[in-house]
Amino acid sequence: MACSGLTLTAHVEFGRAVSRALTTVFRIQSSAAWMFGCPLTTVDGKENRSFYSIKVGSLAPSTTCYSPKGFNNFGLRVVHRHGPCSPFGGGRASHHQILGQDQARVNLIHSRISKSTQKLQRQSASLPANLGIPFSTSNYIVTVGFGTPKKDMTVAFDTGSDLTWIQCKPCAFKCYNQTEPIFDSSQSTSFVKISCNSAECTRLSSATGNPSSCDSAACKYSIEYGDGSTSAGIFGQETLTLTSTDVIRNFRFGCGQNNDGLFGETAGLLGLGRDSVSIVSQTARKYSQVFSYCLPSSSSSEGYLNFGTKAIRPRVNFTSLVSNPNAPSFYFLEMIGISVGGIDIGIPPSTFSSPGTIIDSGTVITRLQPDAYSALKSAFQKGMSNYTMASAYELFDTCYNFSGVDTVSVPTIKLRFKGGVDVDVGIYGTFYVVSQSQFCLAFAGNKNLGSIGIIGNRQQRTVNVVYDVAHGRIGFGAGGCS
Repeated sequence: MACSGLTLTAHVEFGRAVSRALTTVFRIQSSAAWMFGCPLTTVDGKENRSFYSIKVGSLAPSTTCYSPKGFNNFGLRVVHRHGPCSPFGGGRASHHQILGQDQARVNLIHSRISKSTQKLQRQSASLPANLGIPFSTSNYIVTVGFGTPKKDMTVAFDTGSDLTWIQCKPCAFKCYNQTEPIFDSSQSTSFVKISCNSAECTRLSSATGNPSSCDSAACKYSIEYGDGSTSAGIFGQETLTLTSTDVIRNFRFGCGQNNDGLFGETAGLLGLGRDSVSIVSQTARKYSQVFSYCLPSSSSSEGYLNFGTKAIRPRVNFTSLVSNPNAPSFYFLEMIGISVGGIDIGIPPSTFSSPGTIIDSGTVITRLQPDAYSALKSAFQKGMSNYTMASAYELFDTCYNFSGVDTVSVPTIKLRFKGGVDVDVGIYGTFYVVSQSQFCLAFAGNKNLGSIGIIGNRQQRTVNVVYDVAHGRIGFGAGGCS
């Protein structure tokens, strides 16, 4: 909803050191800003970006699927697999499950990158360096078509993974339950097995962490994920249909005949990483290595995933991708600071530069270097000093009890990147709602100084995120899902 036609009178005290309490007096002529967390507009028409005013009840998840007005429908429809928009029935995972799986994913990302940096020296941890990112955390799904004739398959998409795969008949050993019928490659006129001696088969190990193998001259793949899930089968080529006008022929993917683990009811995975086997690299000629997505504001709304230069919209600001030869599949950015309530909180850029920061569609909660998180937490608590704090929950140590409170005023949080790019995480990226009595700051600190920062999907909600890989940049645009 657009934040227009609102007239408010506001008095804000938010000191340069973010040390004074946030106090407000409002004269409201429209309730829209309260409902949707819009930045307040003063009576002289200038936008005040230091805080949001929000109705507490509007942050609770809905049981009804909501499609935003003017929804972008020329790409793939993105929904949360645990919400009412999901084709899986919207069964919700518990907060404990979501946050536990999220931490497992973060641990694997940190493990993979640190062990790669150490050039795969002998590990003290129990997890191999070549494990895939835990699949169970890939909560956003899209529906694409495989084969000729086309069969629709609902898959998770993940910027932290490279290989695209789906379950296929015959299930040689085991297949898990999925919503759609399992894909039968023998019924498709466009399926072709990739040969063992091909360059594509040889390069497969960079995406899976395992060497390819052969069966009757056909290339075979196998991949293990950090949560114990596995997929193995034939490496083949097939026609992939994204939309009626976006058809990819000879798309290389895994046709999984032995699959087990925490895949939910998805048919498989769409890999958006930077390896040569990812859909981004395979479609470089067609889509110029450009894709974008907007993750919906909540599990009861819709977003999109687009490919090609049509994904680059006006009012998108770009920052440079950073190359990291130790972790070439991940998308690294140069983060330089954070502002709270419109004030930069004084974190030195060097805090973020080593070991770096990635943006990831599968991680839920943004992880910051310990010093950066400490500064963010301190500034946010000062800006929220008028409200009652609640007990900590799981990885969250800054929570508030809004029981009996109708509206709250919340300092804005912006992530700052090189090139003058500031990303406002919005009200949906500020809080993780456990209950009415536990609204928690949706950020966490890494346990170790040497662990990379991760921009999670919670802080990417409603933002148009554009990956222009060919030109080495990532763009951010506000209000992306409308």
